[in-house]
Formats: sequence, structure tokens, C-alpha cells
Amino acid sequence: MQDIVIWFERLRISDVPRVGGKNAALGELISTLCDAGIRVPEGFATTVEAYYAYIEHNGFGGELNNWIDRLQAGEATVEQAGKSIRTLFLNGTIPPPIASTILTAYECLGERLGECDPPVAVRSSATAEDLPTASFAGQQESFLHVRGSEQLLDACKRCFASLYTDRAISYRQAKNIDQLAIALSVGVQQMVRGDLGGAGVAFSIDTETGFPRAIVMSANWGLGETVVQGTVEPDKYAVFKPLLAKPGKLPIIEKTRGSKTKKLVYADRGANTMLVDTSETERCTFVLTDQEIITVAHWTAAIENHFQVPMDVEWVKDGQAGGLFIVQARPETVQSGREKTVLRTYRLEATACRLLTGSAVGEAIAAGPVWLVRGPEDIDRFPEGAILVAQSTNPDWVPAMRRAAGIITDQGGPTSHAAIVSRELGVPAVVGTGNATGILNDGEDVTVSCAEGEHGAVYRGKLAFTIDEVDVGTLPQPRTHLMVNSADPGRAFHWWRLPAKGVGLARMEFIIGNMIKAHPMALAHPDLVQDQVDRAAIDELTSGFPDPQLFFVETLATAIAKLASPFFPHPAIVRLSDFKTNEYAHLLGGTGFEPKEENPMLGFRGASRYYDKRYQDGFALECRAVKRAREVLGFANIIVMIPFCRTPAEADRVLEEMARNGLRRGHHGLQVYMMCEIPSNVIRAEEFARRFDGFSIGSNDLTQLVLGVDRDSGDLTRLFDERDPAVKTMISQAIRAAHAHGIKIGICGQAPSNYPEFADFLVREGIDSVSLNPDSFVTTLQHIAKAEGSGIATAPKEAVEAA
Repeated sequence: MQDIVIWFERLRISDVPRVGGKNAALGELISTLCDAGIRVPEGFATTVEAYYAYIEHNGFGGELNNWIDRLQAGEATVEQAGKSIRTLFLNGTIPPPIASTILTAYECLGERLGECDPPVAVRSSATAEDLPTASFAGQQESFLHVRGSEQLLDACKRCFASLYTDRAISYRQAKNIDQLAIALSVGVQQMVRGDLGGAGVAFSIDTETGFPRAIVMSANWGLGETVVQGTVEPDKYAVFKPLLAKPGKLPIIEKTRGSKTKKLVYADRGANTMLVDTSETERCTFVLTDQEIITVAHWTAAIENHFQVPMDVEWVKDGQAGGLFIVQARPETVQSGREKTVLRTYRLEATACRLLTGSAVGEAIAAGPVWLVRGPEDIDRFPEGAILVAQSTNPDWVPAMRRAAGIITDQGGPTSHAAIVSRELGVPAVVGTGNATGILNDGEDVTVSCAEGEHGAVYRGKLAFTIDEVDVGTLPQPRTHLMVNSADPGRAFHWWRLPAKGVGLARMEFIIGNMIKAHPMALAHPDLVQDQVDRAAIDELTSGFPDPQLFFVETLATAIAKLASPFFPHPAIVRLSDFKTNEYAHLLGGTGFEPKEENPMLGFRGASRYYDKRYQDGFALECRAVKRAREVLGFANIIVMIPFCRTPAEADRVLEEMARNGLRRGHHGLQVYMMCEIPSNVIRAEEFARRFDGFSIGSNDLTQLVLGVDRDSGDLTRLFDERDPAVKTMISQAIRAAHAHGIKIGICGQAPSNYPEFADFLVREGIDSVSLNPDSFVTTLQHIAKAEGSGIATAPKEAVEAA
């Protein structure tokens, strides 16, 4: 019986045929990565010989073969075959010699841990599981907090039976894997006290976009099944891998607190585990500290580097003994298998009533009639091409999920098992909507959109949409640097495949308005907020942080860093906040801090605010956030840009205020740019150039101020034109002045993508960079490359001035 049990430390990844993918991976981690500090709970695995001996001892091999033959012949359904086969396994008995060997190993494990009958996790590990092309995630069963000989042997039988769950049978059918060619090993592992701490998953690749330089995590209190099964809204974290090795840096580029309303813990009696409500403190607190996030990220990166493929890792935070553990590691099989250079984008062609929002799974769009799945009885009746709606997407429902055009759930997060299966099937899903099953009705047409960032949406009716696909590896590389405009951290990774030379404009006010939601001065001085409704909302937003100011600084810094990450180390030009007073007033607590202006477009905005006592403390928070993103998180590629700076004297005051708040131009390599968007910026360009490292032409404001046209006026639309000779003259002068003084100059308006001839003009002038909205990037890049190749860029200056 010596081949029946093998301890994890003796296993290697080459042992998959004997102990399955899961157990072989654990053995590989223990034997090769412990020196890297990775902690894996002790344990042992039964070999496939035990599985085959179990079948032979109970004499049901012939009946097993018969059910598989009937299934393949279409004489039995998956449900019929699965239930019958599982009954065979559950009614069997483990051969005494094998049972004795397992129990002896269990007793030895107890001696190692210093505990009699220690609680263990008993996990299934199939021989075709956790392969680079098929993860089989969640296809077999795991049993937690198993204690004592009787429970252990019963769990082993249940693991054997779980090789034939309906979802496992269906998955093998989908992958064209012989049902009888698979065997099962049982892993018996020390039970880490995640019930008293927390648990979750980490992927070494962004699971939605395939961005390979981010590690994304989900976390909940208690045992990790709530995250895997998608029964809670977990915390979400993301870490930028290239900066992990940089000493002293904390490259966390996302920290989103989930509601975490439930957790799975050990039961006192009866069932092994039970689902309970979390406390208010737990809901308001992140499961992992920043240092713990970084530790999990380091381990995940090390595991990926060892296996040389993107990995899906499960971790546990021990709430009793303390510390973190890795309990599973398997290859990520969806994004890692996709073409790296092909950019596919989905775009809605119409709008409609938005019914629901949730976490987007994938980036596609689907439309069809709703079909509510309330239980297993609805699976066979689920029609091809319908939108599956359920409280949670039970993995047993894979046959229905395969027929679905889209999926909507009440519960779950982006790294839940349901989300993983949806990705693997290529089915767009919006999970964690809250009440889809209460709002949507059978037969109702809806559109499921995952093309709008990390927040997916469900719209009423079937909406038209288009699919664009381009191989970015075939795109030309123009001399003019093409960059992207970016504002939404939720969409930051979506465009990583573009050959962009950085972010030409990251709008800070978008982050403040959409993620922070409160006026910076209201967070700097919450005691001055008079509106009680706003006060309550601010308290809710900032709960879990020591003070509201830290909420602002950390949230903004993390979001800026995420925008700066996709094209790192190319520059990311972050424009300091440029709300108008009426826009600031709409933020929580904002009305008490903003004056009423007749013309906010030309009023108290941009640079004039930063050194004014009415906003000085809010600006200090902006500076602290940028400093944190650059110096603590490590994104030294961030360049700061000042908007709407009217005079050189004002520029001096802003630079002084920045320096007073830790952002001194030149210190730690900090570059400071200025928006060139006011006629005075062009007329006095020489003076401004002595104060800044670069200019970025804001063609929208420059056009309206040169022509005296309100860009928001419908009556004057026909007069607003960046191609007007007066505007082009100003742009030409600005480019010449910048180059004369040795600083860079770009443009971040839409004109180059809207008007090809305007792009030609910029190339002719020798603009250094053009920053575009990502959806117009490819077309404009191709046009600019063509313009450069046709000789436009070498046209004489006389022709430029005459244009």
C-alpha cells in the first residue's frame, strides 16, 4: 500500500498523472518555492491507484462504463448518468488496506501539527485538471473542516463521486475529453483558520482584459468558498507587477471595498460550515492590509514565474495563528490562451433605459430574451441564445450557461467561480446586480453590456452594437508620439494592447466626481458641511479610513496609479482638477464651498483655485495624492499638468504651492506641464516655457477663447471650428515657441481624430505628440503614419504659415 499515499513535499508537477493537477501543483510549491517565503499548509495525497482500487473493490466498473456508453449514445442525459454514477460511488466502501493507509497518514499529519484529529480540507484533484488549456475549476468537490477518521473517509468517497458531478461531465464533453480516461486523487490538507481570518483568490493576469502586468485579487472574511462561489461582493485589489521588485514601493493600483455581508465559518455541530452575517466593522474594513496585499502579490508573481504561465491562486489569512497561506494554484486558461496582439472592441450603437448595473465579466455585448433559472429543473429547458438570470450562477448549471448568450446574477464578484466559467465559455456576464431576479421577467428582451468598463450594465430591449477587431501588431509606428486620453480607472487596462507612448491626458476631476464623489474641501473640513444628508453620505464613503482626508488621498493616488500603469514606463500626464464652480458644487458637501458665477467657464477654475484660501486645503490633498502615487506607489512616470493658467505670475504661485505640498519641480524627477489653452499662454509662451517642462494644447478651450464662441452653445455650433486660420495660427506659434525653448508640446483635443486635414496640419508643424480618445486611436495613427510617409512632415514653413 506504499503507493496509495504520497506527502505533498515529495510531489512535483510531473506527478499529475498520479495525483492530479491540484495536488501536483501543491507539491511543486512546497518543494520548490518555500525558500521564496511562500507558505503552503501541510498534507498528503492519495494516488489514482486508490481510486481504481475503490472501483474494483466495489465491482461497479461495468455499470460505470455502461452509463458512459448510454450518455455518449444519447440514451441518457447528463443528469441521469451523473446521478446514477455518483450513487454507485457513495454506496461503496473503501477497501480496508486503503482506509488504513489513509488514516495512518492522517494520524501522522496530526503528529506533525501537534494535534489529535486535526481539522483538514479534503479536496478533489483530477488527472486532467488545472492544465494550461483547461482549468476544470470547481468541477469537483472540496470539503472543509473535516475532522476525525469517520468524516475523513466519508469525504474521500464524496470526492471520488464528485468526478461525475453534472458540471464535470458537461465540462469534459465541451473539451472533448474521454470521461473514462480521468481518475481522481484526494488531497488532505491542514485546515488553515480562514474562518477566523479571511480568504480569496489572486490572478497573475487581469481576467477581463488579459493585461499581463497586473495581479488582481478578491477577498472576503471567513472561508474562501464565498468568493469562489460568488455569494458575496468581495474586496478587490490590483497590484502592478513591474514595480513589485522595487524596494520600498507599494504598487497597489486598486483597492475597492466590497460589501462583504456574509462569511463562511465552521459550524458548532451538524454541518461542517455555515454562512453567517458579518459585523459592521468587518463590512467597513479591508480584509487585507497593504503589506498583506503586497505579500500575496509577491507570492503570486513568484508562482507565475515558476510555472511560466499566468496563474489562478487561492490564499487564506489565518485568523488564529496569523499569517498567509497558499492553498491552491492552477493555470489561468482564458486570457492566457488568447491572441496578445488582437484588440477586439464592442460598442453600443444606441441607448436605452438602464435597468441594472454590476461587475462586468468580459468585454463583450449580448442581447436576447430573459430566462430565469431558479433551480436544476430549469436547466434542461433553457433555450439557446437566451439571457440566463439567476441569484447566483451555480456551476452545476454549466450546460445552460453554454447555451446562454449572456448571464446576469444577483450575487457574486468578478473572481467568483461563476465569473470564471463565464469567461472560459466566452459569455458576457454582469454579476452582483443585487436584484436582477426581482426586476427582470421571462421573455423580456434585454442587452447585457460589458463594454463600459468594470461596471457592466443591463439595458431594456435588444440594442444594436458593433464589433471592431484589429491586430495591433501590424500597425505602423509613426514618428509623432501617439498617446491616449484616459479618465476612467475601470477602463484603464482595456487599451493596453494599443502601441501608445503613454497617457497624454488623465483627468483628475473625473476620478474625483466618479470615485470620491465628495468635494475636496468637504473632506478637508467635514465639520463645515452643513447639509446633514451630505454629511451622512460622506461618513458612509469614508468609513474604514482613519479620517476623510486619507480616504481622498489614498483613493485618488491609487486611481491615478492605475491610469499610469498600462503603458508604463511611458509618461502619464495627470491634469490637476479642472472642475468649474457649478460642477464642484454638485459634489457631496460642495454647495457650501463654491460661489455662484454667471460664467463658470471663465471663472474660478484651474490654476486660480490652487493658491486661493477657498480651495488651498483641497489642493493640498490633490498634491498629497500625486506625491503618494509617484513616491510611495512607485509611478515616477507621472507628470503633473496645470490647467487654465492665465499668467506667468499665477504659474509661479501654483508652483510655489505645489512645492509647499511636497511636489517640487525637478525633485525626484518630477516634470510639470501646462495646458496651453488660453491666448495668453501662446502670446507669453517664452515666459511660460521657462517655468514648465512641456505644453499640452487644449484645442477646445483655445478655440472658444480665440473665436469668442461658447463651445456648449447649440446656436453657435457652426462657428466652433479648430480648423479656423486664427486657431491654427495660435497653435503654430505655440509649437514654434516650445521647440525654441527646448520643451515638448502635444495636443490632447479631439480635432486630430475628427478632421484628418487637421492631423496633417499638426504633422506638418512638427507636433511632438497627439493624445486621443482610445476608440479613435487606430484610425488616427494610420492617418498620421500615412501623412508622415507622404512627406507632409517635411513641408517648408512658408507653406505651413500660409495654410
